[in-house]
Amino acid sequence: MFVDEAIIKVKGGRGGDGMVHFHREKYVPHGGPDGGDGGKGGNVVLEVKPTLNTLVAFRYKDRYQAQDGSRGGPNNMSGKSAPDLVIPVPPGTVVTDAETGELLGDLTQPGQRLIVARGGRGGRGNQHFATPSNQVPKMAEKGEPGEERVLRLELKLIADVGIVGVPNAGKSSLLAAVTNARPKIADYPFTTLEPNLGVAELDINTTLVLADIPGLIEGAHQGVGLGDAFLRHIQRTRVLIHLLDGLSEDPLADYSQINTELALFDEKLAEKPLIVALNKIDLPEVQERWPHIQEQLRKHGVEPYAISALARTGVRELLWKAAEMLQKAPKTEEIPVLPVYRPGEDPRAFTIERVPGGWRVHSRALERAASMTYWEYEAPVRRFQKLIETLGVEEALRKAGIQEGDSVFIGDYELEWQD
Repeated sequence: MFVDEAIIKVKGGRGGDGMVHFHREKYVPHGGPDGGDGGKGGNVVLEVKPTLNTLVAFRYKDRYQAQDGSRGGPNNMSGKSAPDLVIPVPPGTVVTDAETGELLGDLTQPGQRLIVARGGRGGRGNQHFATPSNQVPKMAEKGEPGEERVLRLELKLIADVGIVGVPNAGKSSLLAAVTNARPKIADYPFTTLEPNLGVAELDINTTLVLADIPGLIEGAHQGVGLGDAFLRHIQRTRVLIHLLDGLSEDPLADYSQINTELALFDEKLAEKPLIVALNKIDLPEVQERWPHIQEQLRKHGVEPYAISALARTGVRELLWKAAEMLQKAPKTEEIPVLPVYRPGEDPRAFTIERVPGGWRVHSRALERAASMTYWEYEAPVRRFQKLIETLGVEEALRKAGIQEGDSVFIGDYELEWQD
């Protein structure tokens, strides 16, 4: 099964909790705080695996979460950081943020890696909160939550030569004739419902990777027929073979139509080196039409080839021409991942919303702080209350009309308002 698009959810591991602990040792009555820090949560990483050629694995699993970091221990022992969660993807995978549309990476090289969700840092143990005035701090931090993202993965096959043409032109037959690929072949349109890859060996030093692209019809760039779902796979090819159906009513019109669809989808496709070949030349009626078709194509500045994929007539000459053009063709440009500069989010920004049962405070800083607070200790709670006051949330709630006993929701936590 060929799958070239997927939506997945990824989440980095949470950092390990810092520890509240005091040193205990015989003959050391006041050992002091020695709670260790939590370990870092694992990152979620995409890695290119060259043996893959489809995103089908993401059809059966679309949620990935890295491990959490370990909790800090006594004697200033830090918790163990969690390993990264590595997700294999095929070469040619383009990664974007599904919610913002931001391009995150274009993965093309074997072993190439991209961190898509970072793990949270570990919480600090109470060893960090000791001061001359507070030598017995019952204070620590929980681990920071990991990043969460929804990703769109899009596969663009990496091939040297792309074979394009109208449905039933014989593209799959050509691929089967020159490689070990076994695409479905039949005498009706749209036999090929997914791109097929094959490797043609011309001699001991020359090989070509060919991609058979499902048939295109007028309006394909707008989703007509099989639509533009497979046009993206042509973008990474360096040379195109435009295969014409010798039995078509008007092969020249097909030639013009396909070129138009390619240009409308991506204007750079019109600049790729192109070889035109008329298929089914083994048939007498096609042989009769060949001189006229050859003459008309030459008027357009094209020197066409006549081949028969079924009889394998002229196919090696066609492939050698493709190999020659490939040597001169510019390398396919990778999608540049440019830095995106956005206005920094104000850490003091917040909004207040009246909800059933109380009030909800929307604040990224407060939600993060709430998730890292030890609510069972008095000192961390006082620290969180001080943060609410410092950010101006307390004053804003009073102006909004909050009453004694009302609930205040911050992230996943519900607090009771008391004057």
